[in-house]
Amino acid sequence: MTRPRDEEALRGRGASWNPANRFDGVDYMPDPEGDCAPEECPGPDTQYLDDDSKSILARNDSPDVGFDVSVNPYRGCEHGCIYCYARPTHEYAGFSAGLDFETRILVKHRAPELLRTALAAPGWQPQVIAMCGVTDCYQPVERKLHLTRRCLEVLAEFRNPVVIITKNRLVTRDVDVLRELAAHEAVAVCVSLTTLDLELNRKLEPRTSSPAQRLETIQTLAAAGIPVRVLVAPVIPAITDHEMPRLLEAACRAGARHAGYVMLRLPYAVAPLFERWLEQHYPQRKEKVLNRLRSLRGGGLYKAEFGERMRGAGAFAEQVASVFKVSCKKLGMNKKTAELSTEHFRRPGAEQLTLF
Repeated sequence: MTRPRDEEALRGRGASWNPANRFDGVDYMPDPEGDCAPEECPGPDTQYLDDDSKSILARNDSPDVGFDVSVNPYRGCEHGCIYCYARPTHEYAGFSAGLDFETRILVKHRAPELLRTALAAPGWQPQVIAMCGVTDCYQPVERKLHLTRRCLEVLAEFRNPVVIITKNRLVTRDVDVLRELAAHEAVAVCVSLTTLDLELNRKLEPRTSSPAQRLETIQTLAAAGIPVRVLVAPVIPAITDHEMPRLLEAACRAGARHAGYVMLRLPYAVAPLFERWLEQHYPQRKEKVLNRLRSLRGGGLYKAEFGERMRGAGAFAEQVASVFKVSCKKLGMNKKTAELSTEHFRRPGAEQLTLF
């Protein structure tokens, strides 16, 4: 296959190249005889590969996130968000965090069955499960495969609480199942909203739902009685940070009553990918963006310490936190603690066993 020049952006893709996998050191070089202009050389097609994982629950001990267990039916994400902190996880599968992450999607076809087995196990202690903790559970292929929907049906059957994090309006397809969970205080949907600028959205998150569609998603979920939150993420210095008040206001008008935010993170291979993206789309702002990030991360582009990696530190981090707090107070958001309940958890069939 011919490859476009490294310095050119690919239409419909976040990344324009495949950086070396940090575990094997193999680099991907363009074929100099196969170079072509982007309009003449389309980006690579997406491949869907079987993932034969024997378990589905992923656990973490990070105090920075509000859950300990997550379910990820897909590894890699066709949404192609250039900033995605999950890109380096693809390296564990032998792929690159660049184009591979958004064009080679590992699919866990047995996810619903594995989830049912896990929840039915005597050792399972009911608790909030996140979908997804890594890649988006409503990425484009979900329209066809319905793995996320089937997982939600299992969760509804057990009445186990779940938090969904997505930037795709496809979540509204499953309103019927979400209503069933909501009746037992067992669901919340977090809609990620990065920008209201459609042009910027297409550059940052090329295969996601548009900002307007995400606001419509919030409105649809709220009207259906499903608790919905907005997550302003990531906040990108000198690119999107100025939008914080407008993003929160738009989400509040649509029906979101709780909000959160996450500062841009650039772990491992994400940093060079994002730097290349800046060169392609915002070369005049590149140094300003990177310098702001360094001011947040103690002089580097990433700092992994708990407590700082999601928000950063320093004067700029304090400024963003203040704008968020004031905006939420003005809009009446985050007034009540949003908690889900495990009170109604059940193991289907267990009630029949008590008769014997």
